[in-house]
Amino acid sequence: MADAVVSVFLEKLLSALTDQSIPVSDFAHQFELLRGELQYMLCFLSDAEKLKRSGGGDATLRSSIADLRELIYQAEDILADCAARPRHRHACLSLRFRHKTGKRLMNLNQGIADIKHRVSSYVGVLFAGHSGGNGGGGGGGEVVRVNSLLYDHDQVVVGLGEDVEKIKEWLFSAKDHDLLAVGIVGMGGLGKTTIARTVFEDRQVEDYYDRRIWVSVSKPLNEERVMRIMLRSLGDASSADNVLELLNKIKHYLVGLRYLIVMDDVWSEDNSWWRRIYSALPKGNGCSVMITTRIENVARNMGVAEGRIHRPSLLSEENSWLLLRLIAFAAAGENGECRDVELEKVGMEIVRKCKGFPLAIKAVGGILFYKSLSFFEWRRIADNFREELAKNGDTVKASLQLSYDELPSHLKACLLCFSLYPEDCIINKKQLVHWWIGEGFIPMRNGELTIEASEDCFLELINRCLVEVVERNYNGRVGNCKMHDMVRDLVISLAEENAFTSSSNGGVSSRRVGLTSDISFLYHMRNSKLRALVSTADIGEVNEIVSVEANKSFRKLRYLRALDLSKSIFHVDNWQSGFEWVGSLKHLNYLSFNNLHPLAQLPRSVENLKNLRILDASYCLNLKILPSCITSLEKLMVLDVSNCGSLKYLPKGLRKLSNLQALMGFRPSKLNESGGCRITELKKLTRLRTLGLRLVEDEEIGDDEVDALLDLHELQFLTISCFGSHGDNLLEKLNKLSPPQKLRELCLEFFPSNTSPAWLNPSSLPLLQYLSISSGNLAKMNECFWGDGRISWKVEGLMLSSLLDLVMEWEDVQLAMPGLRTMNVSWCPRLENFPVEEVGFRGGSWKKEQRR
Repeated sequence: MADAVVSVFLEKLLSALTDQSIPVSDFAHQFELLRGELQYMLCFLSDAEKLKRSGGGDATLRSSIADLRELIYQAEDILADCAARPRHRHACLSLRFRHKTGKRLMNLNQGIADIKHRVSSYVGVLFAGHSGGNGGGGGGGEVVRVNSLLYDHDQVVVGLGEDVEKIKEWLFSAKDHDLLAVGIVGMGGLGKTTIARTVFEDRQVEDYYDRRIWVSVSKPLNEERVMRIMLRSLGDASSADNVLELLNKIKHYLVGLRYLIVMDDVWSEDNSWWRRIYSALPKGNGCSVMITTRIENVARNMGVAEGRIHRPSLLSEENSWLLLRLIAFAAAGENGECRDVELEKVGMEIVRKCKGFPLAIKAVGGILFYKSLSFFEWRRIADNFREELAKNGDTVKASLQLSYDELPSHLKACLLCFSLYPEDCIINKKQLVHWWIGEGFIPMRNGELTIEASEDCFLELINRCLVEVVERNYNGRVGNCKMHDMVRDLVISLAEENAFTSSSNGGVSSRRVGLTSDISFLYHMRNSKLRALVSTADIGEVNEIVSVEANKSFRKLRYLRALDLSKSIFHVDNWQSGFEWVGSLKHLNYLSFNNLHPLAQLPRSVENLKNLRILDASYCLNLKILPSCITSLEKLMVLDVSNCGSLKYLPKGLRKLSNLQALMGFRPSKLNESGGCRITELKKLTRLRTLGLRLVEDEEIGDDEVDALLDLHELQFLTISCFGSHGDNLLEKLNKLSPPQKLRELCLEFFPSNTSPAWLNPSSLPLLQYLSISSGNLAKMNECFWGDGRISWKVEGLMLSSLLDLVMEWEDVQLAMPGLRTMNVSWCPRLENFPVEEVGFRGGSWKKEQRR
């Protein structure tokens, strides 16, 4: 991890040295000296970490690496202090600041020089007999996949067909049972959850049951949480009921229905919690429960008979090699074919070491996916795997450790962020990538920090089989994710070992803390080392925080970079002053008030956050106004006020935010709202790539403003919502509001006309890849939507939802969109000839068959 800390800092230092707006010239010599020393140390830090882990280094090596990590954090703080100096003082920094900073840098450089001498004496021995080092993650054969695609290897299931069919047969024969219990029992990494999930999502199983409920139980077991997850699956998000009321609700929703409940990853042998739930469940009618666990007694205690316990086998060598190929060669598009005899020999050697564990095979496959198809590179991975197995006899753990070691340095830091979340927590992707940007983990591209770079880091962790997809949209973009418990165990261990986070959710020296209901808020406010305070509430859960009115305590968090208070209810007496302390966090890069209650307005002190890059106030239903000072936050990249129903408009002067890349929830002001931002100001935001518009009245668009979007040449994702709209004049202006031609994705919500806008045609939007139309009055598509026979759509993904009056023919869609690969349709009863079942109700998806 030390190599990751050093790499991330060097990225920040290089950016600061080239940024004219950051006053570091007075210390240029010291910073350059620091840069040179650290670049040299990167050459052997990764090997030093391996030596330390293998027990080859003594306490001196371990303490030296820990000391280096602390010094780098100090260097980051010095750099941040320089960046926080007001611009008008660049020419004559105060003598006191200059003297103090110069002394800090001199001491820091001396400390790093001492550590370099100590560490190199140990690693020199390692160099003499080992040539496998890669200098900080990723070898010379690393394949850089910029704007990488999501391959989602979780969907690759090999050798489990018989397991799935066996369990389906048991489930379908459950008519004679009160409540059939089926158990899947085996070691970690064997594929128990994969089998259960494949059965759960099987179309026959879906049609057989009226309701299906999936619960990730995990440890420590929380009976009330299990019940609430069950209720959320049934469409009830109740939060204030007691256990008895929860049980009665579950019974009420399930009575008379055939249901399947999956209790995944159960650890507790005390079955009292299950007896209480079982007593409330309606019996008979073919209802079933499926349990996955590593402990056979758990399954037996939950009522699983011996004849209904399934013990998955390890994968055969043939299936192991197939699974490895399907992942390692996924980008080649040849269905996992290996045409190189030498690579096959090494690959077979690797799969034998994996011993048939699917998780181990996927982890090593994820490594090879990012390596060149070179014998020497595959040989290096095989040798490193052998060495890791010699140190760690556990096949799965060794494969996961190797996967971590082979990560690029910046991805190591990104991965360790997952250590903050509870087991089996559903994690929002947006929160993660914003946090990574806030802490500076994302490397720049062409001298610029972009949202796309952070998205690609996220996709890479998925493609490396270290993160699992939970929710994916029709366009393939991931919404939520989670982490396998064995991967999480490794991540927690590494995070604690490297003082990244603490399993006790931090002491006064923890650098990153998860915000939960039971957090001692004021206790952490004394922690001057804190870098990130991030809400870790699961889906459907909220944090309840008693008090935060302690402005003086919060001022101690001078180096906080990321503050995420999302999904929280704060009990404060005075909201007007209760959050003014935020303005004292001058180094803050990421601030989230997402789904924060009862937030009615942002604290005016946010105007002091001159380094802020991301401000998320989405889903704040009571938010009525944004302070005008928002327009002075020149570094802002993301401003999200989507789904803020009470917000009437954004403040005038938004055009000054020239670095804005994403703006969601923009509602233009009307002519009589002088303090509001008109839609014409968007013309100046030329770096916008994502834009969410809410248009309700015709006064929000002037006759001379209908071209406001036309010159946003970098805009790729556009959402136009007309929820709550009224007036025929708005329709006329919507028809003239032309999006830019380079648009890749368009989402129309609550469109008020019965005919699609004239500009929605393949000539006006020649590069459009994804189109979503949901809700509203749409009944037919404008004639120009279908093209003129010479030009057709390049759309690959289409979603149609809640369009009760829409009529169109499937044959026409195929002709107009010959490249269509995937389509989701629901609640569109008049699209009867579409190849999707139940289009008038819950609907489903269609995928074009791939030719082999």
